[in-house]
Amino acid sequence: MKALTLLLVAGALLSTAACGKKDDPAATAPAASGPATTVTTAALKEGDPAPDVTMPLQDGRQLKLSSLKGQLAVVYFYPKDQTPGCTVEAENFRDKFDDLKKAGIAVIGVSTQDAASHKAFIEKEKLPFDLAVDEDKSIAKAFGVPPGFMGMHARQTFLIGKDGKIKKVWRDVTPKDHANEVLSAAQS
Repeated sequence: MKALTLLLVAGALLSTAACGKKDDPAATAPAASGPATTVTTAALKEGDPAPDVTMPLQDGRQLKLSSLKGQLAVVYFYPKDQTPGCTVEAENFRDKFDDLKKAGIAVIGVSTQDAASHKAFIEKEKLPFDLAVDEDKSIAKAFGVPPGFMGMHARQTFLIGKDGKIKKVWRDVTPKDHANEVLSAAQS
């Protein structure tokens, strides 16, 4: 019984670390040891062209990022569906979605979970935007997003301008109120 309790506590701590707030001590836990993952693409910076990736979405559609040229787009990388910090971030984009849409901003979330996990997350949280499946981490690699805790995506966001260039990059995201930061940057 004691071992089971310890396992449950450890699992809860890992979940919090994977998607906790940046000021949560568990969220800064070191990555698990093991073989190093090499990111071959340098991290994108403001002014760089956005990579023209094709993103598989939760419903089987394919979204080519260049198809959004002429409008603003936010591509946000998050560690894992239905974990505390990731849920807060997704709900924040959901709650600000009408304002983002009025500002002409398309929203796409990206994580390593499969389509079924993304569909369940969308249904449970009533998300009005698409989630891209990045099981092979090719989308993250194209954006230069390093692996985060336990090999999941680091929490980073990219605002892409109408010209297809990176307008703003957030490398250290606090899930709460992040959609407001994106909206402010888009309107500036």
